[in-house]
Amino acid sequence: MHHLSIPEMTCGHCVSAVEKAVKSVDSNAKVAVNLEAKTASIDSQADSEAFVAAIEDAGYKASFAKSCCSHVA
Repeated sequence: MHHLSIPEMTCGHCVSAVEKAVKSVDSNAKVAVNLEAKTASIDSQADSEAFVAAIEDAGYKASFAKSCCSHVA
């Protein structure tokens, strides 16, 4: 599972563009974009960097989101 932060998303068009970018890397990926949180969760075996590059090629800055559960021992 890949968790990305996409801070420049502001509307439904942005969500569609991000989803399309993700599908360009892996057409079978399951993607959940949260406009309010400005994040995308992607269930795929493809490389995380490929998703970041595709989203950036679509015109949005993307980075790896900090996991909410990374502090769990």
